[in-house]
Amino acid sequence: MTPTIRDVYGASLARYGLLDERVVVLDADVSASTRTGAFAQACPDRFFNVGIAEANMAAMAAGLASEGKIPFINTFAVFMTTLGALSARTFAGYGRLNIKFMGAYGGISDAYDGATHHSVEDLAIMRAIPGIQVLVASDAVLTDWLVRNAIAVNAPMYIRLSRDAMPPLYPEGESFTLGQGKVLRQGTDVTVMTCGILGSIALQVADILALDGFSVRVVDHFTIKPIDKDLVRRCARETQAIVTAEEHSVVGGLGSAVAEVLVRDGLNVPLEMAGIPDCYTQSGSYAALMAAYGLDAAALAVRIRSVLARAR
Repeated sequence: MTPTIRDVYGASLARYGLLDERVVVLDADVSASTRTGAFAQACPDRFFNVGIAEANMAAMAAGLASEGKIPFINTFAVFMTTLGALSARTFAGYGRLNIKFMGAYGGISDAYDGATHHSVEDLAIMRAIPGIQVLVASDAVLTDWLVRNAIAVNAPMYIRLSRDAMPPLYPEGESFTLGQGKVLRQGTDVTVMTCGILGSIALQVADILALDGFSVRVVDHFTIKPIDKDLVRRCARETQAIVTAEEHSVVGGLGSAVAEVLVRDGLNVPLEMAGIPDCYTQSGSYAALMAAYGLDAAALAVRIRSVLARAR
């Protein structure tokens, strides 16, 4: 059975935290959900449950970072990027302190809890803060690397994690480079640029459209900021259209980051953005919500066929 992203994160945090005494972990009283309890068991003297005080947690992390620690702060993504935004802007962005903002239950993966707990604007918020890198986990192997990379790189980061399992995209031992996307499948007709769980869904769509003779390239932009501009440019020149697909609002996320590159460079290629429309989300099962917002394989295939028809 594929492990959940949160379980992989908790295990990796404990594993690598044991090897580096600079790592400290703070949690806003949701360690059972974020799975930071694994670190608490392994390194109890470096784990701090701050209670339901997300803004204070981020400010506490600034003090720890200023003394050379590497603080990982944890809560649901929606609260991390709203209640923690001022500290993120002041201490991590402006102050360049080495704080790792770990956004659990990203997107609509906290399905039944509804709009108050869904984070469909977190990438836009954190992208807009100067100096903060923004990354998204898309499978277990990448999640493990994201933890290792966060410890190794002296820079503030926001890392979006999911509640659920994600189908594997990468083999064990896969190498990653910060700021460089990964081509999951080559294709010549259209490029589908994804992050998070949409990578595996886009691969399903590529198989569906291959039956109709379409060649679909799939890219995992696990680094939203800095976006891989060279890869965006190459795909724009080598395929007839680009479709971005993300478990996030169509405002300010991956689609916007890709559009900024295309417009800045004058690359006249059709662009379709699949994501959450500009609305508050509903409650329901994860699969039902993904389908409702056009992010399942069937709906995405329709969007891609449409953009290809326009491109031709």
